[in-house]
Amino acid sequence: MSTGRAVGLRAARVAMWAVLPGEVALAVCLVAGVRIPGAVLLVAEALVVGVLALEAYVMWPLYTARRRAGETRREAALSAVRAVVPVAVRRLVVHELRALHSLGLWVVRRRHRIPAGARPFSYTEPQTAIMWVFVFVSVVETVVLALVIPWPLVHAILLVVDVYGIVIVLALQAACVTRPHLVEADGSLRLRYGALFDLRAPAAVIAAARVERRFPGGGLVRVDEDGTLDLAVGSQTTVTVELTEPVEFVRPLGRRGSARTLRFHADDPRAAVTALTKDAKDAKNTENTENTEDRTAPSPLTPERTAPAALTPERTAPSSTPGPPG
Repeated sequence: MSTGRAVGLRAARVAMWAVLPGEVALAVCLVAGVRIPGAVLLVAEALVVGVLALEAYVMWPLYTARRRAGETRREAALSAVRAVVPVAVRRLVVHELRALHSLGLWVVRRRHRIPAGARPFSYTEPQTAIMWVFVFVSVVETVVLALVIPWPLVHAILLVVDVYGIVIVLALQAACVTRPHLVEADGSLRLRYGALFDLRAPAAVIAAARVERRFPGGGLVRVDEDGTLDLAVGSQTTVTVELTEPVEFVRPLGRRGSARTLRFHADDPRAAVTALTKDAKDAKNTENTENTEDRTAPSPLTPERTAPAALTPERTAPSSTPGPPG
């Protein structure tokens, strides 16, 4: 990539970070029915048009280069977007859209993509009470601010922000409810936290599982230097799974990592451990049975032996009766 293109790419990213919050604030005001002066709208739209033009200027060469490399239009467009839009922005937008989709699933009492034969294990118990308290406090705050703040503009902005915040909190909880941990039919483990985290561990790499309650520090996802992953809910984990080899995962904001020991929370940890160990034993028994059958397979057939014919007693001709002496 040439120096000019590299500078343009960095400028496009900086412009997106700078203009996006302002555009969101302007949209909130418009949705709230706030009257925006014409000059402010004109300047804001001019900035948006300028950013879009800069994005198109930077993305078009990337798009054409990917097309010449043999990619389809969709693949080339996605490659250009990945090059221009920061990973954190893309993932935050995707997380938010998935959370809102989960809110719809929660309303109709459905779960997100649970394969046939998979056993789901919920993990929301430690945070459910906190989430509902937070929603209650947000509603009270919205009502109090509506009664206290006398300025219509500030009141309208805070009303939209508070209502949207309540919806997002409910959507995050709904994402956790509709996306439980899974022990699939083949014995593999899928760890999830709403739409923010998703890790798969094949059955072949699961060595052991046990109930173990721990209270790790740090945030949602934490990895120690020895390759231990803590996926805590309510600052606690209840299940520890040891692997024979590391598995890869992606953090909520796009950073990649690997772990050889998995610690996570399940509301019923004993059932989760039983499912994991049962599937491991079944897989091991199946493998041993197959090996035994291979070892005890019948040997190649040997030529059939014919039994010797039964000996019959030798027959002798009866001797003639001697005649009388002459």
